[in-house]
This record gives sequence, C-alpha cells and structure tokens, in this order.
Amino acid sequence: MPMDNSNFPFVWMSYTDAPGHDHDEDFASFEENLKRGEPFVVLTDSAPSEDHEHSQAERKRTSLWMKKHKAELRKLVLAMIIVEPSAAKRLAFKAFGITFQKFWGYPMLLAASRDEAMAIGCKLLSDRAGPNAA
Repeated sequence: MPMDNSNFPFVWMSYTDAPGHDHDEDFASFEENLKRGEPFVVLTDSAPSEDHEHSQAERKRTSLWMKKHKAELRKLVLAMIIVEPSAAKRLAFKAFGITFQKFWGYPMLLAASRDEAMAIGCKLLSDRAGPNAA
C-alpha cells in the first residue's frame, strides 16, 4: 500500500503491490504522515480486490501496528475515501465499512470519481478546521 503524500493532507494510497513490495516502507510512510500531527484523508482509486489476501503474519503485523497507533489514527485520519465508479461495487464496499471503521478507527467513504473524492476530502478537512480557520 504505497502512499503518496506529496499533496498532504490528501494522501493517495495504492493497493497495487509490485513484486517484492516492501511493507516496511508502507508502515514508515503512514507513520510519517501521523508524525505531522495534522488531520489528513487517505484516498485510493485502486482498492483491494476480493482476491487480495494477506498472509497470517501480515495480518498480525498490521493489527499490532494499528493497535500501537490507534489513538493517532482516530485523531488524525479523517477517512479513507475509495474511488469506485461502479455503483454495485460501491454498495458492496459500503457493507464492509462498519467492520473497516471498527478496525482502523476512522470511516471508509465512497466516491464515484476522483473529483468527488477530493470534494469529500475538502469538506472533511474544512469541517475539522472549524468556522474560524483561515
């Protein structure tokens, strides 16, 4: 899940793993974003497919990492926004949203396009900043 934080607070994540992909770099990148101490949104237009499986060791590692950073995740990550043009697939993802939020501590939202995802992200960040934000 490589992350592109060049447009922070909009952090784009890719679920397209290349052969030999280094998950240590993924966790380090996520931690870099958390260390900023500023709210952000995670966006993706390459959500994992149904056949995207992780090994037991990867799942355990992810769970331990998430537990270690749970407070930061809940405080700083406003949402994961998945871009999915297919209404049927968005509906299928929506059912998974409750489980996602319980695990990660932040909501999973859905958008039909990148423009819609960015608009949702802007609204979340604006709402978080409050009415007195510059």
